[in-house]
Amino acid sequence: MKRRHFLQAAGAATFAAPSLAQAQGSRVIRFKPNADATILDPLFSTAFSTRYLALLSYDMLYGLDDALNPQPQMAAGHVTEEDGRLWRITLREGLRFHDNEPVRASDCVASLRRWGRVDVMGQMLMAATDELSAPDDRTILFRLKHRFPLLLHALAKSTSYIPVMMPERLFAADPTKQVMEVVGSGPYRYVANERLNGARSVWQKFDGYVPRPDGVPQFTSGPKRAFIERVEWQIIPDHSTAAAAVVSGEIDWYEDLLLDLLPVVRRERNVVVGSYNPAGNMGILRLNHLQPPFDSPAIRRALLGAVNQAEIMTAVAGNDPALWNGKVGVFCPNSPMASDAGMEALTSPRDPARVRSALQAAGYKGEKIGFLSAVNFGTMARQVDVAADQFSRAGLNVEVIPVDFGVWLQRRANRGPVDQGGWSCTTTLLPGLDLWDPTSHLALRGNGLSAWPGWPTSEALETLRAQWVEAPDQPARQAIARRLQEQAFIDVPYIPTGQWRDLTAYRRNLTGMLTGMPLFYNLQKG
Repeated sequence: MKRRHFLQAAGAATFAAPSLAQAQGSRVIRFKPNADATILDPLFSTAFSTRYLALLSYDMLYGLDDALNPQPQMAAGHVTEEDGRLWRITLREGLRFHDNEPVRASDCVASLRRWGRVDVMGQMLMAATDELSAPDDRTILFRLKHRFPLLLHALAKSTSYIPVMMPERLFAADPTKQVMEVVGSGPYRYVANERLNGARSVWQKFDGYVPRPDGVPQFTSGPKRAFIERVEWQIIPDHSTAAAAVVSGEIDWYEDLLLDLLPVVRRERNVVVGSYNPAGNMGILRLNHLQPPFDSPAIRRALLGAVNQAEIMTAVAGNDPALWNGKVGVFCPNSPMASDAGMEALTSPRDPARVRSALQAAGYKGEKIGFLSAVNFGTMARQVDVAADQFSRAGLNVEVIPVDFGVWLQRRANRGPVDQGGWSCTTTLLPGLDLWDPTSHLALRGNGLSAWPGWPTSEALETLRAQWVEAPDQPARQAIARRLQEQAFIDVPYIPTGQWRDLTAYRRNLTGMLTGMPLFYNLQKG
């Protein structure tokens, strides 16, 4: 978006919110998310919008404070026995789902088992569990095969996939199928009959929710108080219209402010520009390990030399290096697991001619590369634009496949070749917290067809991850994290494209905003 186009639009554009007549003033917050929540089941998508939906609608047994320490949430507390191999977690009294049915321990057990099928940390926890049961309606029992020191961290996981608690009835017939109904126990209730596909989603304050009586609100932990009666997501594909709407006050919060629009938005004294995510966003160039040519480890390794993170980050986040980091490995630079191990693969001088020779030596014979691009998701599409050019300069036969984000989500799941609706590579992004350590790092898994789309297989990565979880202390975990990064540059499950600070704009009368991601509990509107 050219800045002059925004100036023209800002002077004339109006934003017609479908529900403005229904809710006014301090009782409603109107939020423009980065994308519509087209997938409602938090275990079926890593899309940011689905994650936000999960934290609006559901609750978890434990949450994370700002220091990423687990704290009881739905749980009243826990006791451990048998040298840490037996855990009894007690639910708080009075928990209710949005259908007014009580939350039972059996619902939580079923939800955890379902989550344990798909999540990295969940799979590891379930592998260490001999018995997961509900002896009564308020008690959840874990009997472990061996000590699992990160059990509470697993239950408090606030990155995809989030271990939210659902009524067992929603998936009792088949836990592997996508849940199409949103029934949680969180502070806000999803109003399905007010959803307009591609235009609006609505949540109403759940009067049956009882916040924790203790603690301080931080990230996903502490009392979750619903001060706002109604939360409306307004889907606004055009960023200039979204910027004009937050400037005029027709929306309250514009999540993904474009850098080009920053100067004009900043001129409005009633709008605050900031970042809710201290760890920023991490760029990911994902390779399809099932289809040629990226089924070849040698070709994937040769390709590392083609990627220039600084060029990609400049396109995503602008010319100010203070807004981005172009020397990023597989872990978030803010994390204690980040290191310089093997980083010469990405930081050595870039030489397209040398990469071209390395690709040919590795067996690349000019096969077409289908580069899937979500054109209406700016930070994803800009990564594709630059990376596709870098690949072309290195001699790859690149064809960009432009689709909207909803189609991108569907096509990314296709394991077939490009001419049958598949893909060779694509770009995406995850919050830095998702790449904090091996337990939350979806892109670093090597478990084949059970892995995140791209489906890499690496026994070495899986073994190192298990060793990391069982490590006795932080120095031991850091040493293993170095080896994990070195192994990642051998197997190349994906290529890091950098880290950038996300910008968001919101009206100055919003207070109580928490950090980590867009969260609506404890938020107030004056």
